[in-house]
Amino acid sequence: MDKFIITAAITGSRIMRDVAPHIPISPEEIIQSSIEAWRAGAAVVHIHVRDPETGLGCQDLNRFRQVVEALRAKTDLILSLTTSGIPGRNLPVEERLCPVTLKPELASFDAGSINLGGGVFINDQAFLDQAALTMKTAGVKPEIEIFDLGMLMTALRMREEGKLDDPLHFQFVLGTPWGAPATPKSLLHLYEHLPPHATWSTIGIGKGYLPMAMMALILGGHIRVGMEDNIYLDKGVMARTNAELVERVVQIIQAYGRPIASPSEARAILGLKKQIG
Repeated sequence: MDKFIITAAITGSRIMRDVAPHIPISPEEIIQSSIEAWRAGAAVVHIHVRDPETGLGCQDLNRFRQVVEALRAKTDLILSLTTSGIPGRNLPVEERLCPVTLKPELASFDAGSINLGGGVFINDQAFLDQAALTMKTAGVKPEIEIFDLGMLMTALRMREEGKLDDPLHFQFVLGTPWGAPATPKSLLHLYEHLPPHATWSTIGIGKGYLPMAMMALILGGHIRVGMEDNIYLDKGVMARTNAELVERVVQIIQAYGRPIASPSEARAILGLKKQIG
């Protein structure tokens, strides 16, 4: 069984300070929170950036560059940059894909459309084809985000068509109000459809984060935690930092006895080569 890869999703695009007073917003805060998560045991950070005026997520290339350059200089983290923008707002394709020009090792690839945030998060086939081609050309591995079984089937079809290359890496996003629930049965249903040699991680939105961490630990997968997905450390106890959420799963993993992957070990597991820009 591979060592356990922890991804920290630092900020997301929607949660505001009135709901989560400690969520990172500025590039400086995102950088500092990423470094803290790395020191706590995260090998990967999933990065959104925010508009300073609205506080909402944006696809501002200069802000991404500021975060990427700082983290490359100060850490050996694997960087996974978002291509979603604000799900449901459906930004132009070029804007969504602009972070890929920074050649992160991973970039999110939402493998289908879904109701999300009061609207429809559109990832139609034309977008998916363009995203796959753009990432392949840049040497960026898609982190294939799966909210339900239909998205997994879409990714497998694109694999058969040669648009996505083996070994695939999946991120199962479980527990959104409109997608598959964060339950063992849901995760096992997706797990049973994985192609050979694929790697996978899972997200449990909100209270699902610890049960999904335990399932990933047992099944040989990996986990994503962080304030994008869950702002509570425990019932009624709000997390003050992303590092606290990482530390919580580190304690569980260590008690179980499965070793935690460093960034270099995670690169080997995921088949990555460190990008230098």
